[in-house]
Amino acid sequence: MGMKSKFKRFFELEDEVQQVEELVDDSYGEPEEEGRSRSRGKGQSSQNVVSLQSVQKASKVILLEPRTYDEAQDIADHLKARKAVIINLQRISHEQAKRVVDFLSGTVYAIGGDIQKLGTNIFLCTPDNVDVSGSITEMMQEHFQS
Repeated sequence: MGMKSKFKRFFELEDEVQQVEELVDDSYGEPEEEGRSRSRGKGQSSQNVVSLQSVQKASKVILLEPRTYDEAQDIADHLKARKAVIINLQRISHEQAKRVVDFLSGTVYAIGGDIQKLGTNIFLCTPDNVDVSGSITEMMQEHFQS
């Protein structure tokens, strides 16, 4: 017995290979339901099948206060990782803050996200998987008018 056969038996891959070969040979021309019932191997059931759309990861919101323009790339990396970011630009010079906002605007555009101004030098950047409804400026105007 060759080394390859020993490994196949050890890992029980031989049964899986046979099941796949049977599935490929027998499933052509049969109704779909019969093909599905044969594709289930030992110990498998329809309860083990989970839709990928039903699996959801917890969303994160990152709060950042960059002190230099060099930190803009770190913020963009969070956005590329599909995390919402609130940026406080009050501790950075006005010129560098404008550069950070320009850089993040391009990043948000590239990933199909959104950037919104929340207040003086405070911005919310969101990737395409985050929807933001409402507007803080509208709420603030209503509060001050009443």
